[in-house]
Amino acid sequence: QVQLVESGGGLVQAGGSLTLSCAASGSIFSINNMRWYRQAPGNRRELVATITSGGSTDYADSVKGRFTISRDNAKNTVFLQMNNMKPEDTAVYSCNADIAASYSSYYLRYWGQGTQVTVSS
Repeated sequence: QVQLVESGGGLVQAGGSLTLSCAASGSIFSINNMRWYRQAPGNRRELVATITSGGSTDYADSVKGRFTISRDNAKNTVFLQMNNMKPEDTAVYSCNADIAASYSSYYLRYWGQGTQVTVSS
């Protein structure tokens, strides 16, 4: 079994910073892409940032220049550093990752449970 557990959410004032973490555990042979999504009430889920196994990154236009995704492959963990935060960043943030449980396994996509981020104006 594979689990993804997020941490680091909370309440922050506009202009402030937060760092989210998402740690994968369980039967893990290899992790390919890792991603952060967010969903605000009444909105569709939005892909915020992606990082490949090689460290290449991609961001939604709404967070470019403010958010940074990174990963620690030794700890099977992905991070999202959020700076200069805005009230419109308020959402539930979830991570996912494409994980192979063994050398011969397919990559399957696993999700974390989500963590609330609230930015006050």
